[in-house]
Amino acid sequence: MAGMRWPPEDSEMSQIRPVTVTPADLISDDDRSVAADSWSIKSDYGSTLDDEQRHVDASDALSSGIFRAASDCSSDKEAPDAEVEPSVLGLQSYWDSTYAEELANFHEHGHAGEVWFGADVMDTVAAWTKNLCTNVSPDNVQDLANDVSKSDSETHSADLSTWSVLDIGTGNGLFLQEFAKQGFTDLMGTDYSEGAVDLARGLAERDGFTNIAFMVDDILETKLERQFRLVVDKGTLDAIGLHPDGHIKKIMYWDTVAKLVSPGGMLVITSCNSTKDELMQEVEAFNQRKLAADPLATSFRYVSHVRTYPTFMFGGSEGSRVATVAFVRN
Repeated sequence: MAGMRWPPEDSEMSQIRPVTVTPADLISDDDRSVAADSWSIKSDYGSTLDDEQRHVDASDALSSGIFRAASDCSSDKEAPDAEVEPSVLGLQSYWDSTYAEELANFHEHGHAGEVWFGADVMDTVAAWTKNLCTNVSPDNVQDLANDVSKSDSETHSADLSTWSVLDIGTGNGLFLQEFAKQGFTDLMGTDYSEGAVDLARGLAERDGFTNIAFMVDDILETKLERQFRLVVDKGTLDAIGLHPDGHIKKIMYWDTVAKLVSPGGMLVITSCNSTKDELMQEVEAFNQRKLAADPLATSFRYVSHVRTYPTFMFGGSEGSRVATVAFVRN
């Protein structure tokens, strides 16, 4: 991950007044104490498992290698949530250390490192997003979540080379390699950890994906000057929410992403902590904040979400450990 990654509780951002955030408003990572790790699993209906069950599920998931070690989730509320606390996963120092180790392992043993949410989720998102891109146009936005299994002959012919793709918080870059396998050619990955970018470049070169571009860039203070037809985020919003200043940083995140997605382009977010409904609430809060200040401001609307992830039942509610939701920029 590392340009940031992993997020929120029930979103109440719609109550936030327009905010202008500057680096001076933020407290540095070194000056903040970081709370112990926590794990939040939400259902599609917005329920949150109690603390005991959450830690049991976290242990099971970690022991099976499904999720990255020290998996955390954060709150999107104005006031800190008692169940979800900041974590080292929200700090750049953590990711710099993590990717320094993974880069060393790559050079010494050829290891690619961790895959956020697992390879199955990575493959699903890449294939599902390709299908979405081949079927959705600015004048024809429809729910195609169940069409991932369609064959090429059943989908509209589309030139994927016209889809410029940005992966924010790219980590080891394997996510973009999957997009390359799906037929995308204009690919860029950014991460605020230099070690992650070095690892991603090394893996891309080794695996024959030399067309993928990588650069060191902090999504919250991006130096990118171009826009992309497709922006993907697999865990970065999650990690941003885990910073001690996560609430403010998430406002900065949405402001930046809105500038990076081209008009009519799409944003695809995969989260371990937010349900589809909670991600939609975040988008609606952003829309309300922006449109209140300028009726012509950038806004997003829901397109579709992945419905094929395994689910589990708890307390009478059915839920999934991961949510992937697509939004189109108006």
